[in-house]
Amino acid sequence: MRGVHDTEGGPSRTVRPVRRDRFAGGVFAAGVVVAALLMFWGAWERRWIADDGLIVLRTVRNLLAGNGPVFNVGERVEANTSTAWTYIVYAGAWLTGIRLEYVVLTIALVLSTTAVVLAMFGAARLYRWRLRAASGTVLLLPAGVLVYIAVPPARDFATSGLESCLVIAWLGLLWLLMVRWATPDPGREGSLPGTLPILATAFVAGLGPLVRPEMAIVAVLALAMLFLAPGLDLRVRIAMVGVAGAVPVGYQIWRMGYYGLPYPNTAVAKDAGGAKWSQGFEYLGNLVSPYLLWLPLLLLVGLVVLVLASSREAADRTVSAARPDLRDVRAALAWGQNLLRTPTAVVVLFLGSGLLLALYSLRVGGDFMHGRVLLPPLFCLLLPVAVVPLRIPARAEMGNNRPTQVAGALGLLWFGTVVWAAFAANTTGMTEGAVVGRSGIVDERAFYALNTGHLHPIRADDYLDYPRMRAMTEAIAATPDGGLLLPTPSYDAWDVVPPPEPIPPGGAGHTVFFLNLGMTSMNTGLDVRVVDQMGLAYPLAAHTERLEDGRIGHDKILFPDWVVADSGMVDVHPWLPGYLDEDWVAMAKTALTCPETRELLDSSSAELTWPLFKRNLRNAFEYASYRIDRVPEYEIQRCDLPMPPPRG
Repeated sequence: MRGVHDTEGGPSRTVRPVRRDRFAGGVFAAGVVVAALLMFWGAWERRWIADDGLIVLRTVRNLLAGNGPVFNVGERVEANTSTAWTYIVYAGAWLTGIRLEYVVLTIALVLSTTAVVLAMFGAARLYRWRLRAASGTVLLLPAGVLVYIAVPPARDFATSGLESCLVIAWLGLLWLLMVRWATPDPGREGSLPGTLPILATAFVAGLGPLVRPEMAIVAVLALAMLFLAPGLDLRVRIAMVGVAGAVPVGYQIWRMGYYGLPYPNTAVAKDAGGAKWSQGFEYLGNLVSPYLLWLPLLLLVGLVVLVLASSREAADRTVSAARPDLRDVRAALAWGQNLLRTPTAVVVLFLGSGLLLALYSLRVGGDFMHGRVLLPPLFCLLLPVAVVPLRIPARAEMGNNRPTQVAGALGLLWFGTVVWAAFAANTTGMTEGAVVGRSGIVDERAFYALNTGHLHPIRADDYLDYPRMRAMTEAIAATPDGGLLLPTPSYDAWDVVPPPEPIPPGGAGHTVFFLNLGMTSMNTGLDVRVVDQMGLAYPLAAHTERLEDGRIGHDKILFPDWVVADSGMVDVHPWLPGYLDEDWVAMAKTALTCPETRELLDSSSAELTWPLFKRNLRNAFEYASYRIDRVPEYEIQRCDLPMPPPRG
């Protein structure tokens, strides 16, 4: 009845698998609850929405208003890097009808907390399977998740309005699904998950590029492993391709035809294929140094080495321990294929993916936000040690022996990791983080908290206290005829270039030219066109050449003369600000007649017809690589256009 059976030798307790040990299960459950609460509370304590997070909400506002997935009405520009994040926020807003900032905050908190839980469940299944024959009690203790939560940027970007929460949630879900795919179901030794779980895993993996473009690295590797693994017939493999590719391929075709680009406009604006290795390594040091991040990684590596060295069985029982004769090509291929569907291969997949993601981030120069783009690689690398096993020897094994010594060493390494986490979680972050220094990297949350005067800047109107914002809204209200707003060095004034007469009924509309797109666009109506000099939402700026010595993430700067010409505002003094040159504006107008440039701009601004959709689809990659010179005179020469006569 209760696991106690009378035998000739007296009562004896039946041996239960490790996974059914109630004490071990209670310890794991407590660890999950503690880690989830730490993630949730840490994110809440540092809650905010970044200016870049508000950019997403402008697109959502347009979706809700029926204008389509655009940043400015009438311009098909994909200003958000994560397609999935945009539509998740849109769905949340459409379903609830509450203020967008609160929709984002709620979703972000839920996803960030869920990511930690998924990571722990995946690692727990891995170790429960690997140590299923171990004697004593195996405790699964939170480790890697504590390291991740302790790093201040992880809690900063748990909210922020950006897609970081979605990225780690997707990684955590894929990790759990892949571990389940590679390990037998509990209680069914030797029975691996069947077709439906495989197709579900393939579907989730296929969403990677929509979560964030570089997540295609993880997605492709995971899908290749699923597709090439043994035991599947041709129909299942074909179904897997269809399930994995339906959404991302369908969206990619639509994206190329609708936007005229093969990837988000943000990738063009930031030249995501460029290389800035030295800046990338500086960015790495900017994350690692303040928290001594190398220390817990070393402790966890040591812990894993001890676990592997002390576990006896060959964890992958689905694979023959003996290697085949590698001279037999067919046998070698079969052996290699069998290795794919093993827990070891899944661990290698995520460790390799983390390294590749880190290398990609270093290659492009990292980011201007402290730690942000290295958080997904860090999370990936920590997934296999999200929890770690501590085997407590049975009473009969206690003593001055190897099992006890190993348990003591594991306990010390885990305790050291916890101590480090407590230390790192209470550091102030990067030195002088709220100041943009020589590296161009800044603690974004601290920067905006300082410059808005709000400890938790969440709502768009919190950013009205940022320099120039309140003055911008006042300038728009004071110019009902419309005009182009250009920022001045003063924090409380804008230059307004008026539209030419006659003024149409209701005014000619406003255009705001400013770097901080999020706060600007969320504090203006959808009828106000908002563009930026680096091109996140402005194709003309996005397709200029990158400044090699520019600040990372801000290394495209379009001169305002182009915007005067493009917006059709008055282009002569005294209506033109004194710092703008009439000849430059005239040359910019001429440069905009370049046939190739005109075709590029029409791809996103002309009325979308079926012929234009097909042309965009054919030429999307060509449009993505097209560049113009930011100096109008040089652009005229490049396009072999006639120089306009001097106005002076």
